[in-house]
Amino acid sequence: MNRAVTRESYARRLQRVIEHIWTRLDAPLDLEALAQVACLSPYHFHRIYRAMIGETVAETVSRLRLQRASMELARGQDPIRAIAVRAGYTSASAFTRAFRATYDQTPADFRAARRRNSGADPMPVEIQDRPPMRIATVPHRGPPPQIGQAFDRLMAWAGPKGVVMPPAVGVAVYLDDMSVVPPADQRALAGITVGPEVAGDETVTIHEVPAGRYAVLLYKGPYAQIGKGYEELFGWLPSSGEEPADAPCVEVNLNDPRKTAPADLLTELCLPLKS
Repeated sequence: MNRAVTRESYARRLQRVIEHIWTRLDAPLDLEALAQVACLSPYHFHRIYRAMIGETVAETVSRLRLQRASMELARGQDPIRAIAVRAGYTSASAFTRAFRATYDQTPADFRAARRRNSGADPMPVEIQDRPPMRIATVPHRGPPPQIGQAFDRLMAWAGPKGVVMPPAVGVAVYLDDMSVVPPADQRALAGITVGPEVAGDETVTIHEVPAGRYAVLLYKGPYAQIGKGYEELFGWLPSSGEEPADAPCVEVNLNDPRKTAPADLLTELCLPLKS
């Protein structure tokens, strides 16, 4: 078996593992079972996973559980104790320590952030002429906050190919109008920028985000609170003298969420404009 085929084989195996983790996020971590999903020796599985994904399996599970908890805190009303239990913590105090270590805020402060920031300075919007972006994509169907599952599948494909962030950037393309399409039916693409040498295959489809004029807002902070950025972007539009083009919004993730504290994540929210 040549090296290219070996990389493809590893990528497919790790994609199965990522899907398995996402669908069983509340189950106990079982490395032997995950090794079976990957058809790899339990002795070597963990080191192969870490080398190709960029984090340990335990770090993946912890990141995904805390990410889900952040979404629940920002958008729901469930008690913090209930969210802590779903995230795998036996006490609210243990959950608070873990959450604060990652998000630099207690869960209660994170939930209250929208109210505290209601009088904050507005985020600036710039009009930019942007070049096209060639991206390898994995489809997502469902609520936008769950697009992380598609991105994790994409990263399992990208790692063995040497496509990493940076210099590549993550790109999310939202294909439906979120105000009219039910969340369960909303379509999106999770993408990563690639060069012309990368072709589509059974995992990814190549998509080009067109060049053009965009209104761009640079949002800094956790993905769970990114709605604040969109509120400001669309609040800017009526007084801007600009009109949106008939094309989807695009998010450009400038840093890797696996290696960046949530408070330091940088995301460009790009609204296409008519010329």
